[in-house]
Amino acid sequence: MTDNRDQVDAQIHRWVRPDIVKLTAYPVPDSTGMLKLDAMENPFGWPDDLKSQWQAKLAEARLNRYPHPDSPEVKTGLRNTMKIDSRWEIMLGNGSDELIQLIAMAVAGPDRTVLAPEPSFVMYRMIAQFLGMDYVGVPLTAGFELDLELTLSRIEREQPAVVFLAQPNNPTGNLWGDEKLRRIIEAAPGLVVMDEAYTAFTKADYLDWLEDYPNLLIMRTLSKVGLAGLRLGILIGDPAWIEQINKLRLPYNINNLTQLSARFALDNFAVFEQQSTELIRQRGLLHTALTALPGLTVFPSEANFLLVRTEPGRAADIHSALKEAGILIKKLDGVHPLLTDCLRITVSFDEENQRLLTALAPLLKLA
Repeated sequence: MTDNRDQVDAQIHRWVRPDIVKLTAYPVPDSTGMLKLDAMENPFGWPDDLKSQWQAKLAEARLNRYPHPDSPEVKTGLRNTMKIDSRWEIMLGNGSDELIQLIAMAVAGPDRTVLAPEPSFVMYRMIAQFLGMDYVGVPLTAGFELDLELTLSRIEREQPAVVFLAQPNNPTGNLWGDEKLRRIIEAAPGLVVMDEAYTAFTKADYLDWLEDYPNLLIMRTLSKVGLAGLRLGILIGDPAWIEQINKLRLPYNINNLTQLSARFALDNFAVFEQQSTELIRQRGLLHTALTALPGLTVFPSEANFLLVRTEPGRAADIHSALKEAGILIKKLDGVHPLLTDCLRITVSFDEENQRLLTALAPLLKLA
């Protein structure tokens, strides 16, 4: 067995790119039996009557056949629900992650650069690394605002093939302001992708900006509104851009069950909109309650999560203690210098939020 292991290791080091060998896979902790407040999921289940109708729909699935390669009925549902003009083309991905990868693949090449403000969604950096592209992270300010002049200077220097802008931003939850965003889009020599994963929890909406900027693409998802298990990402933009990126999409990437479920959910989208509205309300209540606890700084959020900063050196201990109590939140301390002592908490319904607060309060008093 030792000889075999040595042979495998030798083969890996011969054939796998050295930069890939050094990478660590994206960590997803085991949440079995936990109160899961770490991944920005909608905590609400479907009403029983809706669930029964959906299950009847699934019985129509022809699992012996490949799915439709372009998911036209899902796209029609998205156009109606999100008011997407017929001038813009839609491409679907197996979550936003696949779309980010396909966008980067389309513009990848020697000395090509991906640029994004930091801290932001970690997959921008990871996918650039997977593809052997240069990645430039432009630090936000200490208050997680966009440093416009620094960003513009880096764009001028690096000439990025693609710039990713998450609005609201993950993990900080804030918006950066329309004027700054417009300046960046206008300065960018290549594509700009506005990642609107949390659009259900904010009034900010950049879909109309497609009229103004031919280098802009809008990316959305159904994951945050209650359909995370479907893994359905949405890319919207000029048909010419989508045509090029779509050439890299593997066939049948959206399976039959996802297409059926997404079509049904979009026909009943008012249920998910009501749930999102309730989560916005709960976000305000949770923000107030967390702010009242000693030793926490709670940042404003336009998403379905809250970023908090503990007193120096306490984030890891608090995260661990909550995990021992059966509550899983996200530890960001150590991920980026600006996130030192930070934790991220997904907003849930009242009962789960209260359970978190009950467990958290005595931990803060131990300082």
